[in-house]
Amino acid sequence: MDETGPKIETRGAVLVIALDRPARRNAVDHATALAIEAAIDRFEADDSLRVAVITGSGGIFSAGSDLKASAAGSPPARTPRRGWYGMIEGRPEKPVIAAVEGFALGGGCELVLACDLVVAARDARFGLPEVRRSLAPAAGGMLRLPSRLPANIAMEMALTGDPLPAERLYQLGLVNRLCEPGTALETAVELAERIAENPALALRTVKRMVRRSLDMAEAGGWADQAEALAALRASEDYREGIQAFAEGRKPVWRNR
Repeated sequence: MDETGPKIETRGAVLVIALDRPARRNAVDHATALAIEAAIDRFEADDSLRVAVITGSGGIFSAGSDLKASAAGSPPARTPRRGWYGMIEGRPEKPVIAAVEGFALGGGCELVLACDLVVAARDARFGLPEVRRSLAPAAGGMLRLPSRLPANIAMEMALTGDPLPAERLYQLGLVNRLCEPGTALETAVELAERIAENPALALRTVKRMVRRSLDMAEAGGWADQAEALAALRASEDYREGIQAFAEGRKPVWRNR
């Protein structure tokens, strides 16, 4: 099993966090979530750092949660303080940019939604395929996607599990910058450096107030979601979905 932690790099006032589990398509397990949280804590505590960029190594952003690790009994990819993936529920006060190559699926897409800006290669794809495994996008997908896209498009993505291309999501406003394949990180760092030219206090204030207007839609949403998901996770189909993925076979649904 590939247990390589994220690569951390400082470029002036920009901190780059690169998921680096190529054998798992940069899927996130519990250890990786803890490492991301530690990187975010460092980012928040260091006054010389103004903007963070999250990306993935090997031409892939992330395939989401490591379901094979889950099937083997590993704890969820969640931390006590910052929640899913070490930042999704406890987002940093400073700006964060997602730099997406390849695909951002499931929790990978939800990690993107936890960022403030999105840079994507033209051939990148974004999707929430959880429903195909009798799962639900519990790391923010159901709560945040409807505020970032037209509600009917968000509903289609969540109900079908089909990914959408970056160019379509650029047209719809989810993606800020499109770039040529292989250049997402550099394009994101250029945008981060532009942002980092501005004073830190102003950046924090702007992010806090813009986020406050968006987060009103999430108020109470996490608690309501937890209650709904508890019933789903108690089902036979939930266990079958994860087990079938781990075994590389088509699931057999029993609707119970």
